[in-house]
Amino acid sequence: MSVDVAYAELGRILLDRTPLNAVLQRVAELARDCVPGADEASVTVVQGKRATSVAFTGSLAVQLDERQYELGFGPCMDAAMSGQTIAIADTGAGDEAYPGYSEVAARAGVRAALSVGLAVPGRTVGALNLYDTHGESVLGERSREVAAVFAGHAAIALTNAMAVESTRELAEQLQRAMVSRAVIEQAKGVIAVQRGVTPEQAFALLSRRSQDSNRKLAELAGEVVEAVTEGRDTGW
Repeated sequence: MSVDVAYAELGRILLDRTPLNAVLQRVAELARDCVPGADEASVTVVQGKRATSVAFTGSLAVQLDERQYELGFGPCMDAAMSGQTIAIADTGAGDEAYPGYSEVAARAGVRAALSVGLAVPGRTVGALNLYDTHGESVLGERSREVAAVFAGHAAIALTNAMAVESTRELAEQLQRAMVSRAVIEQAKGVIAVQRGVTPEQAFALLSRRSQDSNRKLAELAGEVVEAVTEGRDTGW
């Protein structure tokens, strides 16, 4: 796949209609297909102080990534945390910074690896990890250039996708809050009629029972409404 085609496809992802995990997976696949010498790819995402591989094109990539997380350090973790580009030119010859990782990678059939930080202004969201198993030099000048530019586009796409996901979660939370409030209002009306009190007094009674029983207000209100609907005693 040509670089231009990969960039164009990345830009065509409908972030408001595509789940975040699907966006991440497509980023990994496009990177593998467009960066010369890349046989497998993965995407590491930073959550607080923790790095996790959330998308990968094959078992080899996730195996090597998980090995780093077990050790507590490695090129993809460091790239994800710092936003820098980290390369291991020849795993068979070892690497001064990551000797243990290089040995494991070499045994797994990886000859070279490149991790590129996914950074946007003021923030690093993760890293793009590329693995070369055929010795076609994922570390060549052209490969590095393509990886760097692609990572820049991917970082923006992922940042926007995360923002959309957060917005979607907020909208869902607000929707749940609206539903809960409607149920509480219905329960207030039922309790007010059955106890012969005002709606405000009914709410106070419901709140007191919520505190005394250590249960959510909306949960208790839902039971009241359900009991009335089914013709059962509400307990009030």
